[in-house]
Amino acid sequence: MAFLAVASTYAFTAVVVAIVLNVARQFLFRNKKEPPVVFHWVPFLGSTISYGIDPYAFFNSCREKYGDIFTFVLLGQKTTVYLGVQGNDFILNGKLKDVNAEEVYGPLTIPVFGSDVVYDCPNSKLMEQKKFIKFGLTQAALESHVQLIEKETLDYLETSPRFNGPSGRIDVTAAMAEITIYTAARALQGEEVRKKLTAEFADLYHDLDKGFSPINFMLPWAPLPHNRKRDAAHAQMRKVYTDIIEERRKNPDEEKSDMIWNLMHCSYKNGQPVPDKEIAHMMITLLMAGQHSSSSISSWIMLRLASEPQVLEELYQEQLANLSNQNGVFQPLQYSDLDKLPFQQSVIKETLRMHSSIHSIMRKVKNPLPVPGTSYIVPENYVLLASPGVTALSDEYFPNASRWDPHRWENQPDKEEEEGEMVDYGYGTVSKGTASPYLPFGAGRHRCIGEKFAYVNLGVIIATMVRHVKLFNVDGKKGVPGTDYSTLFSGPMKPAVIGWERRSSSSKGSL
Repeated sequence: MAFLAVASTYAFTAVVVAIVLNVARQFLFRNKKEPPVVFHWVPFLGSTISYGIDPYAFFNSCREKYGDIFTFVLLGQKTTVYLGVQGNDFILNGKLKDVNAEEVYGPLTIPVFGSDVVYDCPNSKLMEQKKFIKFGLTQAALESHVQLIEKETLDYLETSPRFNGPSGRIDVTAAMAEITIYTAARALQGEEVRKKLTAEFADLYHDLDKGFSPINFMLPWAPLPHNRKRDAAHAQMRKVYTDIIEERRKNPDEEKSDMIWNLMHCSYKNGQPVPDKEIAHMMITLLMAGQHSSSSISSWIMLRLASEPQVLEELYQEQLANLSNQNGVFQPLQYSDLDKLPFQQSVIKETLRMHSSIHSIMRKVKNPLPVPGTSYIVPENYVLLASPGVTALSDEYFPNASRWDPHRWENQPDKEEEEGEMVDYGYGTVSKGTASPYLPFGAGRHRCIGEKFAYVNLGVIIATMVRHVKLFNVDGKKGVPGTDYSTLFSGPMKPAVIGWERRSSSSKGSL
């Protein structure tokens, strides 16, 4: 007992000394050439808890004290934040020799997506892979996706137990997660993959998705239960895809116009055909990328419409006025119909503005990096962090920014810059796209190539839901739930339950 008491005393003393030295170092040994460090008591832990609870509140609090550029300690990692439009440009358009995404995201994503793709390959190879994937995102492909997405949404409204009867309640996050995995699979992956989305496959996807736990930034190898499930799920999902590929190779004349078939006929610049394992890993990546943001944003849209039913009614009236129908019975959606629904586009844009699913975009510093217009130099091995959501939530760019107001997008130029310097990173010419306060899909070489699909997917799902159901808050609740920042992809706090009721012109049997 005496030994334990002495050991406890030594441990307590060591902790106190570490805290005292940490505080003294912050006050006495600040390097004025580096951005100011956010004050913190405990070394290694730093500001991790404050940042993790509410990143935007943390950023804004630090901004008031230190300005747009500051450094905080995130689990021992010095992380320099640069807020605002200039910060977005500095970080997201950083040169490859200076900033690196692979070292930040690789430990988290490689066990989920698989080897030799995305962040487990040189950036030049990733750019080639993005070019291959763009096959499924051409204008012709997007046009062909519309009715597939509509059918999946209609089938869900007709057959899902969540929508049984003329009215009821749903956990909207669970419902939209299911709808969006079905639509993403059917549109981006083909009929064979969609048919495999049984309950068993959905469980595999769920287990694989748990691999995105924030703790895996540091401990992706740890023998934790969620990591064991992640690894088993990845192996089984890869087998699903490789089995499809092997079967197709046995019947090469049965050509199919889908992503798998396209990847089977792609080769890298060095002449090497894309290996089957990499095709499988790209398909896993594509499925998860196509589902994550759509699931989160569609959930927020449903919650917003339930909290403000008059906006939902405006959407319904817009369809009645602009799309072909007979007494509320509509013709199947066409790609061209989406342009006839400008208010719906505003609803999607406004929700993306307020509820970005990714609050932080990080890069590892590879060389000491001077910050233009300042005396600061960000040291090598620091992590740079951009947060485009801060500008999107700023009154400076969006008056009364904390209010969800789709009408703010009417009769004004698009906040997402449409012109500017164009660049080809290796997968087609795109705008560098950092001069805007509104960057829901990122910018630079890692800008999401699936943003056009996301707009189509969301547009068709929302239009179909609006046609067939009314939504409302239940139990006297007002507003929408708070944001859950405990996972890598921010979404509504769960459970997020709303009420629904079928429109009179849309009985279950006539869907």
